[in-house]
Amino acid sequence: MAEARSETKESKFGEKAAAKAAALPWKTRVSLFAMSMVTDVARRRDGSVNRRLMNFLDFKAPPSPTKPIRGVKTFDLTVDPHRKLWFRVFVPSDAHNSSPLPVMVFFHGGGFVFLSADNKAYDAVCRRFARRVPAIVVSVNYRLAPEHRYPAQYEDGFDVLKFLDQQQNELPETADLSQCFLIGDSAGGNLAHHVAKRAAESKFRQLKVVGLVAIQPFFGGEERTEPDKRLTQLVTMERTDWMWKAFMGPNYEGRDHESINVSGPRAADIAAVEGFPATVVVVGGFDGLQEWQRRYYRWLKAGGKEAHLLEYPNSVHAFYMFPELPESAHLISQVADFIHAHSSASASSMAA
Repeated sequence: MAEARSETKESKFGEKAAAKAAALPWKTRVSLFAMSMVTDVARRRDGSVNRRLMNFLDFKAPPSPTKPIRGVKTFDLTVDPHRKLWFRVFVPSDAHNSSPLPVMVFFHGGGFVFLSADNKAYDAVCRRFARRVPAIVVSVNYRLAPEHRYPAQYEDGFDVLKFLDQQQNELPETADLSQCFLIGDSAGGNLAHHVAKRAAESKFRQLKVVGLVAIQPFFGGEERTEPDKRLTQLVTMERTDWMWKAFMGPNYEGRDHESINVSGPRAADIAAVEGFPATVVVVGGFDGLQEWQRRYYRWLKAGGKEAHLLEYPNSVHAFYMFPELPESAHLISQVADFIHAHSSASASSMAA
């Protein structure tokens, strides 16, 4: 992470002022509009979701266990059939010729309400990570709200880590669970944080979480920040308020709940959590959630944790999912650098 190794450990992509309107290719604009429209149409006023419509519009990618697609094979594993908890494994096709590879446990976004591990866009993203890092990627298909409320998503995420630790033979022989990284975007970034905290407070036989990558994590609070008030693509106050209520359910007590406002008035004492992994926080200058993400970064730093801030001033929420954007490739490169650096550091400490 060469660009993140300044004294402040902050990195910025590009030189344009964040106040200037984001210039997006037409393909990206159309995709963002379609994503916003689909989620708006699927949400009902009573707090439920039209799953039949959502499933019809949520394009899926099947696993490819025998024939690599863009240099990556995939297969699915079930953790708990009753919960329909499963994950997709992404394996670079030349992994059998490689030295041990880090394991990236990935949590998809969607406000805890939408999307899945076999969503076509997330399947493509995970293939890019697996190929370019390279790494074994485990993409978790956790349960969704409002049918499954908090803390179901956090429980699913942690249970996947326990499954990997106890059933490590289910992964390719090249998978190195002592070099495990949690990564998530939006709601997946929120989920990754809470799973990382619980993992740091737990004991595993083989698995060790050494890094966390929170890409534009979905946090919030009762306060309305200036970015909150600016309507942006995908993220608006109306949509996020609806999603928080769907996520928390009848026990919703406002946006300062510890799960939502992780660095707020009810925040856990992160300084007391030993072993919390080195963390990268990714922020976009046109993301309505950006102030909460920066506060999360500062909270980690104040708690004595290693944290790096990567800022993309001209980027909207979910920018990295669009390969036509140069920032997308840049972020994946930065994540790869972070993983390589911390895999090496962890390996050295274990050898010592």
